[in-house]
Amino acid sequence: MLNDIRLMNSLTRAVLAVLMLVLLFASYRWLALQNYFDYRVITVSGAQQVALRYVDDATVRSAALPRLRGNFFTGDLHAMRAAFETVPWVHHASVRREWPNKLQVTVEEYVALGTWDDVNGRLLSVDGVIFSANLDEAEQEGKLLELAGPDDSAAEVAARTLDLQASLSTINLKLRALTLSKRYAWTAKLDNGITLYLGRELNVGDLKMRIQKFVSVYPSLAARFPNRIESIDMRYPNGLALRQRGQSAPVTSLKNET
Repeated sequence: MLNDIRLMNSLTRAVLAVLMLVLLFASYRWLALQNYFDYRVITVSGAQQVALRYVDDATVRSAALPRLRGNFFTGDLHAMRAAFETVPWVHHASVRREWPNKLQVTVEEYVALGTWDDVNGRLLSVDGVIFSANLDEAEQEGKLLELAGPDDSAAEVAARTLDLQASLSTINLKLRALTLSKRYAWTAKLDNGITLYLGRELNVGDLKMRIQKFVSVYPSLAARFPNRIESIDMRYPNGLALRQRGQSAPVTSLKNET
């Protein structure tokens, strides 16, 4: 008899626990569907307190809101982050919910390094990511570099661009364009109109060596051929080849300049 009572008590507690869980789940479902918890306030700020240059609250809301689904309880944060990352100039976004109906979005913008294969009107970021944005906005502070290459080489082109810019600055030159051909040969154009042929990098360090060679020899070349250099070919192992502007004859060979 005693065992029967204990069994009945256990069954009763189990049934009550199940009913309580069902009640809580139903209450949660009802609460989650109330309009009060729809996102009514969305604030946007820059990552690490960096001021945003191209993205603002209005742009983010208008572009991302149609893609948002759910509310404080039902919204998928991963899906919401993906929605905000579709906004032009947004590189990364992180999303945080604030009770009861607020959404805090932190944005990291792309930093444009140059145009990318501008047939398609795309840009390349300093960290080697191809993205689409308004070119007029990107060039508010000056014309961007013209960069091109196979899409899978974007990160390498960005890295080489930054290295080349640093090297050229030591001789007061600036890069205007850098192209990596389909055969993986490098060609640069400088702000003084010179085309620099750097060729393929068959061995690690080839490109860096040719750039260093150019940097070391350029001051003497500029003094010897003032404002007359059209192109310099650095692909020769023991020298270089130079063409002067308007020259129809073969390029001038300078075997011992380097």
